[in-house]
Amino acid sequence: MRARSGGGGGGGDGGGLPRALVLLLPLLLPAAAAASLAWLAGAGAGATGPDDLETRLPVAGARFGWRNLSCPACRVLFAAIDASAQLETSVEHLQRLAATVCVRLHLARPEVCEEIVRLFGRDVVTAWVRSVLRPAEICGLLVGQRCGHWDIYSDWNVTLPGTPKPPVRPPAPPPPGAPTARVLFLTDLHWDRDYLPGSDPACKDPLCCRGGRPRGAEGAGYWGSYSNCDLPLQTLEHLLRHLAATGPFDLAYWTGDIPAHNVWEQSRADQLQALRTISGLIQKYLGPLPVYPAVGNHESVPVNAFPPPFVPGNQSSAWLYHAMAEAWEPWLPPEALETLRVGGFYTLRARPGLRLVSLNMNFCSEANFWLLINATDPAGQLQWLVGVLQRAEESGEKVHIIGHIPPSHCMRSWGWNYYRIINRFEGTVAGQFFGHTHVDEFELFYDEETLSRPLGVAFVAPSVTTFISLNPGYRIYLVDGVYPGSSYMVLDHETFILNLTLANAPGATPQWQRLYGARETYGFATAFPADWDRLLQRFQVEEPLFQRFWYLLYKGHPPREPCQDVCKAALLCALRTARADDPKLCQPLASRFSFFEIQGWWRRQRFC
Repeated sequence: MRARSGGGGGGGDGGGLPRALVLLLPLLLPAAAAASLAWLAGAGAGATGPDDLETRLPVAGARFGWRNLSCPACRVLFAAIDASAQLETSVEHLQRLAATVCVRLHLARPEVCEEIVRLFGRDVVTAWVRSVLRPAEICGLLVGQRCGHWDIYSDWNVTLPGTPKPPVRPPAPPPPGAPTARVLFLTDLHWDRDYLPGSDPACKDPLCCRGGRPRGAEGAGYWGSYSNCDLPLQTLEHLLRHLAATGPFDLAYWTGDIPAHNVWEQSRADQLQALRTISGLIQKYLGPLPVYPAVGNHESVPVNAFPPPFVPGNQSSAWLYHAMAEAWEPWLPPEALETLRVGGFYTLRARPGLRLVSLNMNFCSEANFWLLINATDPAGQLQWLVGVLQRAEESGEKVHIIGHIPPSHCMRSWGWNYYRIINRFEGTVAGQFFGHTHVDEFELFYDEETLSRPLGVAFVAPSVTTFISLNPGYRIYLVDGVYPGSSYMVLDHETFILNLTLANAPGATPQWQRLYGARETYGFATAFPADWDRLLQRFQVEEPLFQRFWYLLYKGHPPREPCQDVCKAALLCALRTARADDPKLCQPLASRFSFFEIQGWWRRQRFC
C-alpha cells in the first residue's frame, strides 16, 4: 500500500535511499565494481567481467539484494563505484557491464535489463559524481550506523514569518443553507497505450496485459484487469464521458501520474504523448471546467528523475515543464505558468477567497536520485510556500494544497518542515489533497506542542488505474462553497468505482457506481480533523468498522488476507503519521509492535 521514508537515521533496509538508485544497486554498482577492480588490478578496462564478479562479491557477503547487503560487501561495492566515478570511467562501459550482470544473474529479461540501465545510467552517475556521497555514508544508510555515518540528508529548516500565529479557532459547520462546491479529484490515471485485451495478465515483467498468451488464466479484460496492469484508453475515455454526463462540478484537481508503469522502455517522446493526449481528452470532455493539475513522479523519464532548477542543459526538466505549460495553458494564468516552467509548482486564485497551491512533491521524494546533490529545500519550494501562505493569511484567503506524493512519504527533513508549515498556517490551509499510493486513505496532522490536537487532514484519494489488482476509481469532494466567510473546508467526500468483474462480463455495459460516502459510512456529523481523529480511535476498538475501512481502502477489491496484527498496527500508525519517520505520533496507539516492525510492513506494501 505505502512506503514511508526511512529518514536520516540509517537502517538495515535502506528506506531513506532514493529508490531509483536502490533499484539500480544490483545493476550499476556491481558493474562499476567490476570496472574499478579491473583498473585497480591494472588489467585494463573490461578485464574483470561478470564471471569474475560473481566470484568476488560473494566473498564479501553480497547476495545481489540490497536488503541483504552486509557491511563488508557494501564497503567493497561502494569503494569501487566511488573510484570508478572519480576516475570518470566510461558511462557506456558501465552500462554494458551492468546490463550483462543483470542478465547473468537473472534479475530481469535481457530487454528489460538493457533498457533500464540505458535510461538510468547516465543520470545516476552524474548525480553520484556531483553529490558529496561517499562509501562510508551510503553504507551507514544501507547497513546501519555500525557500518558508517549517514548525514547527507541532515536536518534543515525553512524560515517561518515573525508574525505571531493568529488565535486558533476550531472549525464550525457552515450556516444553514450555505452554498457548497463539488470538486472532482482525479489521480494516477496511468494510461497504457500498449494494453491488449485478451493478453497475459500474469507476465514476469513489472507491467502486464501488454501481449503474450495467458497461461491457464483468463486474458486481460477489455476495460482493465485485476493484476499488474494499467488502463487502456477506452476506459479513460469512458470515465471522462461519464463525468461529463454526471456533473456539474465547480473545480477539478488532477494530481498526476499520466504514463504507464513500463518505466524500463519509456522515452521523452512517450511521456509527452501521454501528457498531450490525456490533457486534450480532459479538455474535450470536461469543457470549460477549471482543471488544476499537479506533477506526478511518473511524468519524467527516467521515472522519479526531477533535477532541481540548478541542473542545466539537456539533463534538466525544462523539456517537461515547458510542455506542461503548453498543455495546461487553457487552465492556468500567466503567473502560474511562469513558476510551472521553472520548477513544476504554482499558485493561483481559484475562487473568491480561495487560493490554490500546486506543489511539485518530487522535490521531497526519496526516489528522486537528483536530490543526492542537494536535498535542502529543492527549488526553494517550501520557502516559497511559506510566502504564499503568509500573504494569504494577511489577505484573508483560504488555501487548498494539491500534490502527488503525500507528505508522510517524503524525506524526513522535507516532511518535518512541511508539518511545521501546516501547524503555523492551520487557520489558512483549508484542505490538502494527494494521490500516489493508489489506495483510499488519509493522514492526520496534530499540534506540534502535544501531538494530540488534530488540526489538519491530508486526503489521499484512490487511483483511476487498476495497478495493482484494484478497481478503477475517482473521488468527489464536497467543500464549503463561495460566500463571504466561507471556510472552504471539506464537508464530505464520495468515492466511485468501475467494478471490473461486472464490466468485463460478456455483453455487459460498464457502469461507474458510488462505492461510499465518508459521512454516511463513518457516521460523521462533520468531516473536520477532529472527526477523522475520533474515527481512528474507533478503528482500534470496533473491528467491523476497521475491516470496512480495509475493504474501502482497496476500492472494493482488497487482498485475500485479512488485515490483522502488524498490518492493522501499521495501517493505524500510517493514518496518524503525516510527519515522515516520527515514532512519537504512533505512541498513543499503544501498539505491541515496534516502530521498526511497522516501518518494515510499510515498505513491503507499495504500488508506486
